[in-house]
Amino acid sequence: MIKFLIPILFFVTITMAQTQENENFIEEDGGSSVDCLILKDENSIICKFETVRSVKDQTIIAQWIDPNGEVSRSREMIVPAGHGSIYDYRYIKGRILGVWTFKIILENQEYTTQFELK
Repeated sequence: MIKFLIPILFFVTITMAQTQENENFIEEDGGSSVDCLILKDENSIICKFETVRSVKDQTIIAQWIDPNGEVSRSREMIVPAGHGSIYDYRYIKGRILGVWTFKIILENQEYTTQFELK
């Protein structure tokens, strides 16, 4: 029994150390990112913004920019203290086809991602 327990504990310890190391790296490089997912079967586009957790509320502006370069929607949102992400979604139906941009503005920094509706 002990000869099985020791390798398992070793594996868990190494895994947790690597996870902690990755979290520290994210905090050092700013740690903010944005990504979108298209769910055709649910007629949805879901975009997520992740940032380093803060002890105070963070106000962001989320913008959906259509293929013509026009802001389709702009929302001011709050990432509550202690939280590290927000989600925003739109329906696919009724959207212009082409390459869209999802942009987040946080403290004069912009984070963007693009996706294509076909």
